[in-house]
Order: sequence, then C-alpha cells, then structure tokens
Amino acid sequence: MLYRLLQPLLTFVFPGGLIFVAALGFLRPQGLPVWCQGPVAALPYLALTFGLVFGWYFASTRMLLSLLSLTFASQALATWPLENNHASVSHTIFASATFLLPLNFLAFSILKEEAIGSLRGAMRVLLFLLQPFVVLWFCDSTNQDMALALQTDYLPAWSASWTPVPQAALLVFLISGVMHLVQFVLRRHPMDAGATWALAAVFLAYHGTQFGWRPTNFFATAGLILFLSLVQASYQQTYRDALTGIPGRIAYEDATAQLGGKFAMAVLAIDQLKTYAGTHGKPVVEQILKLAATKVQAACRAGRVFRVSGEELTLLFSRQSAVEALVELENIRKSVESTALYLRDSHRVWDNTRGAATPGRNDQKLSMTASVGVADSDSEGTTLSMVIKAAYRALYEAKAGGGNSVKRGAVTVESFRRSSRYPAPISTGSEY
Repeated sequence: MLYRLLQPLLTFVFPGGLIFVAALGFLRPQGLPVWCQGPVAALPYLALTFGLVFGWYFASTRMLLSLLSLTFASQALATWPLENNHASVSHTIFASATFLLPLNFLAFSILKEEAIGSLRGAMRVLLFLLQPFVVLWFCDSTNQDMALALQTDYLPAWSASWTPVPQAALLVFLISGVMHLVQFVLRRHPMDAGATWALAAVFLAYHGTQFGWRPTNFFATAGLILFLSLVQASYQQTYRDALTGIPGRIAYEDATAQLGGKFAMAVLAIDQLKTYAGTHGKPVVEQILKLAATKVQAACRAGRVFRVSGEELTLLFSRQSAVEALVELENIRKSVESTALYLRDSHRVWDNTRGAATPGRNDQKLSMTASVGVADSDSEGTTLSMVIKAAYRALYEAKAGGGNSVKRGAVTVESFRRSSRYPAPISTGSEY
C-alpha cells in the first residue's frame, strides 16, 4: 500500500517539483553567486532549443505549443513592462497574457496529440498563432471594454491585492492547475505533472514582477520542467508497459542481458482472467490485470516484475535459486489471493482490500488467485530459453492442478530438446 502511494507521489514531485523549488530558492535577485549568473542567463535559450528539438522529434504538439506560449508570454512582458496605469497597453497585454497562457496549457492537455503536418494539427497551430493578433486587437482604444473585462475585480480587492495578476487570470490559473492535477491522478502521465509545476513557475514569473524578479528566468524554468517531463514520458512509454505501468519488454530484455550465471525466473498468471473475459469483457480483464500487476510489484521485494506480453507477468530473481525465490513467490500468491475486488456497474473494478469502503448492493465480488511457475539456472549448460520453458511448464502444471499454487520446474537439456508441447508464450502477442 505504501508503495502504491509513494510511486505516483515521486512521479509528481520529480523532476518538476525539485526544479520549481530550486528556481524559487536561487533565481530570485541575489539568489545566485556572480559566477552562476552567466549560465543562468543562457537557460531560456537552452530550454527553448532542447524543448523544441525534442518536441519535434517525439511529435509532441503539446510540447511545441506550450513552449511557444511561454516564449510569446516572456517576450510580451519584456517588450511591454507592467505600468501603474491600468488603461495602458502594457496592462492590457499583461491581463490578456496571464489569462491566455494557463488556458492554453489546459487546452493542450485536453486535446489529443496531432501531428503538425496533419490538417487538425495545422489548424491547431493556426488558431494558436492568431492569439497575439487578438491581444493586439484588445489594445485598440475602440475595444477597451473587452480588455477591461480581463482586468476587472469581481471579488473584494483585498482578496487579490497580494499579486499583480488580475482576478480573471487567477481563476484560470487555479482551474488549469486543478485540472492538470486531476488528470495526473487519473492518467499518471508525467506531462500532466510537469504542466502543473510549469504553471506554478509561470505564476511566479508574473507574480515576481512586483519584487523586481526577472520573469524570463521563471519562464525558462517552466520550459525546462516541460522538457524534462517529456523526456520522462518518453522513457516511460518506451520502458513501461502501457496497460499496467510496470516495466515492459524492452526493460525485460535489458535485464536478461545483464543476468549472471545464477538466476531464477517465475511466470505468474491470474487464474480467472479467461473466465472473466468471457463473462465481463476485455475492459474488465484489463482493469484486473492492472490491479494484479500493482499488487505483485508491491509484494515482490527481492526480484523485478515485468509484463512482456500476454496475460502473464514475468519475475526475475538475480543471483537466487528457485528454492530461495519460493518463499517470496508464496507471499506474492497470498497477497493476490487476499485482494478484495468488486465489480461495479458491470464495467468498473475497484479494490477494497483494506475495507475502506462498504460495497454497494449491486457490487459483485470477484475472486482473484494466481498460479506461478518458477525455474532456475542451477543445472549445468542451462540457457535462458531453457529456464523460460521450464517456468512455463511449471505454470501449466499449477493451472492443471486447480490453480492458486506455486510450482517449481526442473531444467534439463534432454527435456528442452524433445519438448515442443509448451512453446514459450513470452515472445508472442496478446489481445491484452
């Protein structure tokens, strides 16, 4: 349970939260020693360059447009510094920019990624590029009524007197930040966490103008957070299984390439998945598999858990024998068996293992047990392929015996040569 809480918290805080705190501590006036001020001055250009290059490489329209939003906002504030006269052009541009930037961030997070070369992607870019002209249109004296609507105090003045950001923009900042946070909780996507911290850095850029802070530094901080969040998201997409969130095939191949001469491998399968697939459908099965993967990963302390393909999970125990891994595998099996799953409205699976909620009248309890096959490389002349086949044979024996058990498979060169009954499904695809 602690692991399930800490993992999303760490994903949210790192790297965006750490960069934000560092910027808050060091990028204020006199926050850095003189010798650091030169490299910091180059930060905006570095963040913009690397962000645009990686955003283009990963075809992330969200990244590209977010960086352009930050660039436009930074240049607008540098060209038209905020003045005391509320009817001035600088105040109109400030109010418009503070309103549009968080609104853009929210729109970029909601809209599906589209390639810039596609019609939808080009239309999105075109609409975005029209925004500076809309802001300049607001600055015309004949359109002051619309511009003043963004600067009007709708609440008592004392409630927002602590910041130069207008109340309308404050509301959009709040809504956008909360929505990004909710999206992160639901999707656990690093870009949602990064956008939340980037919005906080943007707010500091505007808020700090009253203290003489250099806003460009905090706009650059926001760009750096988004860039690193994109790198984190691309790593997660490459090395993590898209359904369960645990390490996937590429991570598994890297791990097996580094295995020594002594290791154990286990293959775990949920006994009821095929039955539930026939009665409840694929979406329910995917939810169960995702919950099971989280449960297995939390209970596996001495090994590493992967989803390579199919319905099974693969566990690697480096420098351990099958006998040494049996105790932990038995604990994992018990952890899966003790999970209290319920099906609500025939489509949503939820975990009530700790009894935090009372099941509803129409909630259906779902049993979940696991069969596990394990083998090791202790035999002379054993290869990884032999261990995989032996683990799968042991898994099939556990399933044939009624499931909910852990079986150890023996690896022999002779059985490997003649056995064609149990191919290694670990290299095949699956609908899940």
